[in-house]
Amino acid sequence: MAKQILLTGVGCVGKTTIGKIIGEVLGINFFDLGLEIEAFFGTTIERLQGRFLTMHDYRNEAAKALVHLLSRPESEECVIALPPSGLMGGYLKALKENKGVKVVITDRPENILERIRFYDIDSRLLEKQLTEIEKKLYLRQIKKDISYFRSSYKRADLQVDIAGLDPTQAAHKIIEAVREAETGLTGDAQ
Repeated sequence: MAKQILLTGVGCVGKTTIGKIIGEVLGINFFDLGLEIEAFFGTTIERLQGRFLTMHDYRNEAAKALVHLLSRPESEECVIALPPSGLMGGYLKALKENKGVKVVITDRPENILERIRFYDIDSRLLEKQLTEIEKKLYLRQIKKDISYFRSSYKRADLQVDIAGLDPTQAAHKIIEAVREAETGLTGDAQ
């Protein structure tokens, strides 16, 4: 089995929840890069992003936390939940020499909308009930995100569709897809 499994996908697709389960099943560490970035820089992601004019500049700076994480002994065998832009800019550069398996988690936009969460500038979870109009707007944004990141996700080793699966089922599907890819049986898990 791969020493490192690197998960990416659009926001709220389930990277953290599924990644934790994969780590538990395989008996390896799990890291959420968002939390690692906040710990590395000593501030929240939103506040860090505010220091830069572009997301490209932010990603290049935030990638320093990924480089640091990958250099730590406890990440030798692990699962890492990357941000949606995890295969772009500085993150991609940091992963160039990495032998981990890069997996894009995909799901239907409507399913992702059901998992949407909101945080304040200090990364505290906010309780928010969406109106029907807001649901339509966020669904449209999720679809835009899927289109925006599509080309970068082609850089992944695998794309695993988790539509209709609970987090445990999704974790097992990803583990199986990684195993199959390592034995050369498949490149996509549908």
